[in-house]
Amino acid sequence: MSEPRNDGVQQPALIVTRPCAVPRAAVLLLHGGRADGLRPPPPWNLPEARMRPIGSRVAEVTAGHSVLMGRVRYRYRGWNGTRADAAYDARRALDELAATAGAVPVVLVGHSMGGRAALSAASHPLVRAVVGLAPWCPPDEAAGHLGGRTVVLLHGDRDRTTDPGGSADFVRRAREAGARACALTVTGGDHAMLRRPGIWHALTAGTVAGLLELGPLPRAVGKALDSGAAQTV
Repeated sequence: MSEPRNDGVQQPALIVTRPCAVPRAAVLLLHGGRADGLRPPPPWNLPEARMRPIGSRVAEVTAGHSVLMGRVRYRYRGWNGTRADAAYDARRALDELAATAGAVPVVLVGHSMGGRAALSAASHPLVRAVVGLAPWCPPDEAAGHLGGRTVVLLHGDRDRTTDPGGSADFVRRAREAGARACALTVTGGDHAMLRRPGIWHALTAGTVAGLLELGPLPRAVGKALDSGAAQTV
């Protein structure tokens, strides 16, 4: 269980966007945020809006397969240093999911700060895989807890907010820790995923479907996972 934190009355961290009576798996989305920020995300939140097309495509490829879909509600806009608030909220959401749905396998899909939160929360026993989109991967980010998980990171080569090299380095360390991990470079891709959106959406949805064994992995993803070599799409 997540460690308690004295932040007053907390709303649930798990927002279920597609319920399922008896789920066989779950997909949780984690949007981006800021390095620092102790105010709640606003009602109209651009980082959350950026994940909606991704969520729609994932919902399409998992429809009819008893896959619960949801997203993580953050208490604060920022990561906030050693507090790692977004990761804490991700673990809370996973605890809440376990309490209501049982031990279902989970794929986490996170963008930017949400990617960092997803990678951190992958230590939770429900998590089987993480798909990170332009993830924030600092050089000292822990990867030792990812043994036995699958990690797929997508990063645009025109990203000026988070470092594509950080994703490649994180994948190397995750593989050393026993993860099945790979990094793919989206040629011309930017941080907001506005350039070549079709590639971002199709690769993410196809990867989630493949990880849940609802279909084959996208060819580039499967090749990267098998070889460990970075791929360009």
